[in-house]
Amino acid sequence: MNQLLKSAIAAFYRLLEVIMVLCMVVMLIMVFGNVMLRLFLNSGIDLSEEMPRFAFIWLTFLGAIVGLHRRAHLGVDMVVRALPLIGRKVCWGISQAIMLICAGYILYGTWLQHEIIAGNASPVAQISTLWVYGVSYVTGTAIAIICIANLVRLLLGMVEEHELIDVNEEGMSEIQEVEHELAEQIARKGS
Repeated sequence: MNQLLKSAIAAFYRLLEVIMVLCMVVMLIMVFGNVMLRLFLNSGIDLSEEMPRFAFIWLTFLGAIVGLHRRAHLGVDMVVRALPLIGRKVCWGISQAIMLICAGYILYGTWLQHEIIAGNASPVAQISTLWVYGVSYVTGTAIAIICIANLVRLLLGMVEEHELIDVNEEGMSEIQEVEHELAEQIARKGS
């Protein structure tokens, strides 16, 4: 069961990454194509103004989910690194709780605007803007689930020490991070 859940989670993030790549391809092709048409044929495609903007919105919102999952968001860790382990856990728990509240506000705000968003059509494509801004339902839900899972793991003592610092040192490769973690574990066991 655990392996099935891990496979489903990996498939979900893989799907998000594929959608993000498709958004980037749409943006690249439509903007570049429109620039070339305007430059050489003095014309353009009206849809090329709207669709890249919509793709950018999806790219941004889905990227927030993937970034949270990979712990890739920007942050300042100077104070947290100076704290003892219990202080790091408290700060990490507070940050997860704040992100959970923000995710709740994203969901609530989208729900409040649902009828307005669903009732409006985009000017050129004439599609419901719910197809554009409805991605915030996905983002708010996914971020809330990630934060709840992290808080549960924290309460059960399943969060590892290296996870408490959400900022990766600049220029440090993944291999260097693993080596650094191993050295810390060896040093702790030797003490």
